[in-house]
Amino acid sequence: MDITFAGNKVNLVGNEIKVGDTAPSFKATMNDLIEWSSDNCDNKVVIYSVAPSLDTEVCALQAKKFNKEASELEGVNVVTITEDLPFAQARFCSNEGIENNLMISDYKDREFGEKYGFLMEENKLLARGVVVVDKNGKVAYVEYVPEVTDEVDFDKALEEVKKLV
Repeated sequence: MDITFAGNKVNLVGNEIKVGDTAPSFKATMNDLIEWSSDNCDNKVVIYSVAPSLDTEVCALQAKKFNKEASELEGVNVVTITEDLPFAQARFCSNEGIENNLMISDYKDREFGEKYGFLMEENKLLARGVVVVDKNGKVAYVEYVPEVTDEVDFDKALEEVKKLV
């Protein structure tokens, strides 16, 4: 798959995740520096909203949009994952009123980036995308955005989520 960042080709580290795959377990860091495990989401529909950094307009929009949509969906966990430090994520959530989704950082071990194939080798940021996991832990929808500076297809991702709830 060809992914570019600001027009420059990047290489993704890890294995490309595909619809039908069992979602790999991973650990990341919450805003309070406590370790978080994807196993906490067992038996729930999960939207992994993947972005490089909340310090960019497109990434901020993605987090805010999924935060808003999450409040309207029963039985869905929205997990925004970036490489931002947990302190920056906490500041962003506080400033933007993000309350309906979990913000986690992959900065420490980069387990998500490698296990889901979103880690850009060149800059160690996550490529932009969405992964939806059903209640049984199977990947139901995946989007790797071809140009990282472009938005995800919110409507398509939410359409797929609505089929699962």
